[in-house]
Amino acid sequence: MTFVEISRADDNATGVTAILELSRMLKEQKLNYRIDLVAYTLEEPPYFRTENMGSYIHAKYLKDQNINVYGMASVEMIGYFQDENESQHFPAGILSWIYGDRGDFITLVKKFSGAGPFVNDFIDHFKNSKQIKTETFAAPKFVGGVDYSDHLNYWKFDIPALMITDTSFFRNKNYHEVTDTLETLDIARMTKVIDAIFLSIIHLK
Repeated sequence: MTFVEISRADDNATGVTAILELSRMLKEQKLNYRIDLVAYTLEEPPYFRTENMGSYIHAKYLKDQNINVYGMASVEMIGYFQDENESQHFPAGILSWIYGDRGDFITLVKKFSGAGPFVNDFIDHFKNSKQIKTETFAAPKFVGGVDYSDHLNYWKFDIPALMITDTSFFRNKNYHEVTDTLETLDIARMTKVIDAIFLSIIHLK
């Protein structure tokens, strides 16, 4: 018998939705730089952190071919928000003193040091768009969750990259469960995240 993993609503149908919507929004834009919208396969275990990941193969190709890449933004889970107290958790409890304990924000995760101009430029435009409450998080890779997506392979090849996330299982208890359904998503705020991504992309330096 063959078992097929089916994508859930937040993980990661929201990311796929963002890519499709961004392709529509960017279609009429006259930009002086190229943008590739890519959906990667084999991001989950048992392939995670292996050379079989689609993002590893892509990042390695870009590096091997000396293709100049300004940066990469990994659109992770972006559709789950909660305004209740104690709805947001962290890999270290002390972080709730800084970020609060309500899951009402989107997070831009960057490299702990040497993030690069693309990452800082993207974050500035994302926050300046004022579409949605946004927090920036930078920590060493040993902190749980910091590199839990395809951006980790770009870091491996010294390509500037960041992750856009609702913090996944630190907030969404439906993570990898059949309860991760459309009804649990905040479509209005997810739309604002996509709008902020779009505005960040079209205003890159």
